[in-house]
Amino acid sequence: MLTGYRAELEIHRADEESDFVNGGPFSEWLWKRLGMSYPSALRWAVEVEREAERRNMRAIELFFAFLDGFLAEHGNTGSTGAMR
Repeated sequence: MLTGYRAELEIHRADEESDFVNGGPFSEWLWKRLGMSYPSALRWAVEVEREAERRNMRAIELFFAFLDGFLAEHGNTGSTGAMR
């Protein structure tokens, strides 16, 4: 959903920032939580799916758990594009 949202922004040339682009604040935060010492070339969504499989849980549940942690640390300031 976030990828589709971002694509729509680009199609309509909307100038809006998002924490959820690859290499953005969410992915940088996530790499640390997953114990990764370097960014994943597969993007954060794939790494959430892999981690969910390791934890034997649904990826969407893990994503929202990570999102809650990210927002708790960074604040829900209204400036993350689709999610801030």
